[in-house]
This record gives sequence, C-alpha cells and structure tokens, in this order.
Amino acid sequence: MTLRVLRLGTPRQKNEGVRIGTVRRPPRGVPKAEFATGNWYDVWFPTLAPSLETMKLGLGAKSPKDWDKFARKYRAEMASPDSARAIELLATLSHTTDFSVGCYCEDESRCHRSILRELLAAKGAKLAG
Repeated sequence: MTLRVLRLGTPRQKNEGVRIGTVRRPPRGVPKAEFATGNWYDVWFPTLAPSLETMKLGLGAKSPKDWDKFARKYRAEMASPDSARAIELLATLSHTTDFSVGCYCEDESRCHRSILRELLAAKGAKLAG
C-alpha cells in the first residue's frame, strides 16, 4: 500500500487507487462529470491546497527567496488544526490502501505538492518512489 504524489490530468498508473485533488479550484473548462474519467481527480480535497493569496505567491515566485516565502506560508497554513489532521489521516491511510494526491503544476519542485510530500513523509506516510 502506498501514497503517490502526482500531477493531475496525467494518465493513471497501475495500483494508483483513488486520486485526490489537493487544489484550490476544479480544472477549468472540464465538466464535473469528466473529472475522474479525464484523469483529473476522483475526490476534490481543497483542505490541503494553498489559500488563494499563498497560491499567488507560489505562481509568482521567480527566485529562491520568493519560493521560500511561499513555502513558509504554505507550511504555516498546513499547520492549522484541520490541515494537520488531514495530513495525519492521509499518512496513516497510506499504510493500508493505495491512493494518490496531486495538483496541476507541471514542475513538482515549484508546486505545493513538493511541500505536501515532505509534510506527509514527516508524518510517516508510505510514499511511492
């Protein structure tokens, strides 16, 4: 059993399980009925997405300093009780079932999912390579 961190909209992998969208907004121009069949996500879970203000910081990050500012702010948001409990829940579930979490960003190193991966690992999640 493992947890995968991936880019939403990409082809599904074998044993990927339920795909959870940790994004602020649903995909643009995609009818709700096509979210799962279009490989976006099966369940929308914006609790683990950056706030709109923080998301704008990340999208606008041009330098390592800008990215660090985004990362600090996102980590602070994920330390809130609801987000921290959600991270702990997903980390625990990763030991008993296959599932995945993701975002739309092409480059994971410049996406909140890279930080989410670290937060999940810190809580003991069983992450796929």
